Amino acid sequence: MRRTTLAAILAVAAALAIPAGAQALTVYAATSLTNVFPAMDKGPTYSFGGSNTLQRQIENGAPADVFASAGPTEAQTLFREGLCTRPVTFAINRLVLLIPNSNPGNVTSVYSLRSGGRKLSIGTAGVPLGAYTRALLKRLRLSSILSSNTVSQQTNVGQVSSQVALGAADAGFVYYTDGLAVKARTKMISLPKWSQPPVRYQICAVRRSGAATGGAQAFIREVTGKAGRAALKGYGFGLPPRK
Repeated sequence: MRRTTLAAILAVAAALAIPAGAQALTVYAATSLTNVFPAMDKGPTYSFGGSNTLQRQIENGAPADVFASAGPTEAQTLFREGLCTRPVTFAINRLVLLIPNSNPGNVTSVYSLRSGGRKLSIGTAGVPLGAYTRALLKRLRLSSILSSNTVSQQTNVGQVSSQVALGAADAGFVYYTDGLAVKARTKMISLPKWSQPPVRYQICAVRRSGAATGGAQAFIREVTGKAGRAALKGYGFGLPPRK
């Protein structure tokens, strides 16, 4: 088959994949949603990353139609700036301490880190994971472990979980759902419930010229609807009460 003919066939197939009059949908979402969103809906084009990085990209005119953040700060900021609709909470998560199966640091609880000398991976202060981690350590009165251990700071939770799974870190603070994603190579250590900061995911439709507004609203309805909530629950997320 000639290359030009094949290209023509692929172009027709791509056109048929999008209903007439419909716009392709682009979803910017927190890294911790990497597995669940495509499982929920394979249609959109997804861009996953640190919520704060995605926020800045949208502020700079990135062609996003939907924004889903791992915390309320980023989405609420865009709303105040007039760059997205009022955000709604659609999922809940919690923090765990992740260690490699081999446990070279001999970490048995979060308090093991008080003795120092270990390689610790955490989120940067600007990303929701980093803010949640620092809030948790403050409640546990363990903020000093960030000085007594060798700390590597990452821009998203996927980088933290990968470091631990690959043995490049003795421990790392991640979301429970990300611990599940690498459970074959790691172990999760639970953290006291009373020390957990409220981890709330929020979603909104981006306001920009040319945005796929109808598709964005449909996607948000899907995420917050029965099927979306079932998918989120299946991947380990908690759910806010239905209104």
